[in-house]
Amino acid sequence: MPTHLEVLVVGAGIAGLATAAELHHRGMSVDIIERSSHPRATGAGLFLTGNSVRALTALGLRDHLTTSGAPVPSQRLQSHRGRVLADISTADLWRGTDECVGITRAALHAALHDIVPVPVRHGVTLQTLKESGDGVDVEFSDGETGRYDVVVGADGIRSGLREYVDPAAATRYLGQVCWRFLTDDAAGIDRWTVWLGRGTTFLAYPVGRGQVCCYADISAASPLDPTDGTADLSRFFSGFDQRVQDLLATPAARATHFSPVEEVSGGTWTSGRVVLVGDAAHASSPNMAQGVGMAMEDAQVLADTLAIEGHTPDLLEQYAQRRIPRTRWVQRQTHQRDRTRSMPPAVRDFVLRHFALRLYERATAPLRELP
Repeated sequence: MPTHLEVLVVGAGIAGLATAAELHHRGMSVDIIERSSHPRATGAGLFLTGNSVRALTALGLRDHLTTSGAPVPSQRLQSHRGRVLADISTADLWRGTDECVGITRAALHAALHDIVPVPVRHGVTLQTLKESGDGVDVEFSDGETGRYDVVVGADGIRSGLREYVDPAAATRYLGQVCWRFLTDDAAGIDRWTVWLGRGTTFLAYPVGRGQVCCYADISAASPLDPTDGTADLSRFFSGFDQRVQDLLATPAARATHFSPVEEVSGGTWTSGRVVLVGDAAHASSPNMAQGVGMAMEDAQVLADTLAIEGHTPDLLEQYAQRRIPRTRWVQRQTHQRDRTRSMPPAVRDFVLRHFALRLYERATAPLRELP
C-alpha cells in the first residue's frame, strides 16, 4: 500500500487545486491555504490543448468541459489584415490525446474547486517554515501551526516558496505585454483565430456559453504601467482587420486583464520536503497554451510519484527530474514562436503559409505522449 502522507498545498489556483485533488485521489491528506481572502480566478479565457483536456478528463471533469466550454476544431493564422496564412486541424494536431476546448478561467477554476475534498483556507499565508527530522513544521498567518510530510508551492509566478526552494530563480520579462478580455459580441468566431502584425498579435477563440476570449499582445522593451492602453487598446491595432476593430470596440475591451509576459526557469524545483508545481516552477509565455497542461501534468506526476514507497525527498526529486525536460521543451518552443513572430512580416507570412503545419507538428509531437 502507498505511504500515507500529510501534504500542505500553498495556493488555490488551477495548479494548487489540481494537485490537491490528485493527491487526495491517491489516499493522501491535504490542507490548502490561499493568500487571497476569497475564491478568485484572474484572467479571462483558456485555450485547452489536447494534453490539457486529457489530464482534466482523467480528473473527472469531462462533462464540465462539455457543458461550460466550447470545442475548438481548428487554428487559423492570418496576417493583420485578415489574409489566411494557414488552417490547422486541432484533431489532427492533437491526435491520440483529446479534443481542444476553450473555456473561461473562472469556469475551470470553479470546477476544480468543486472536486477538492477539503475547504480552502482563504486569507492565510505561511509565516515560517522549518524542516526538522522527517517533517516540515509551519506557522500560518492566522496563528495556527501544523506539521506536514510535504509542502507544495503552487503559489504562482510570484511564488514566495520559490525563494526557499531556489533563491537564484527569478521571473524573466520576455519583451511583451498582453491584455485579455471576454466578450459576448463576437459573431463568427468559431475557432482559434489569430491576426499577426508587426510586433503585435490579436487572438480570439470561443470559450462557451456564447462568449469569446480575446488576447492581445505587443512588443515592449520594458513592462508598461498596467493602465497603459487599457482605456483605448485599439490604438495599438489601428491597421488590423475589421473583425479585430469590432472586437476592440466592444465595452469589454475597456475592462481588460493586463500583465507582462514572463517566464520562470529555475535550476531546481525541490528542497528537502518542499516542492514547486505549475507557474511557481516553470511559468512560460502563453503562446504555446501550455500553462494549464503543464500544471495538470505536474499534479498527476507528483501524486503518482508520492504514492510510491520511498524516502520522500528522493521521491520529490524524481518528480522534478521527470517533469523538468518536458517543461523546458515547452519554454524552448515558446522562444521559437516568438522568433518566428518577430520576423519581418513578409518573411514571417511566407514561412507560415508554407511551413506552419510542420512547425506546429514538431512543437506538439512530444506533448502527445503521456507525461
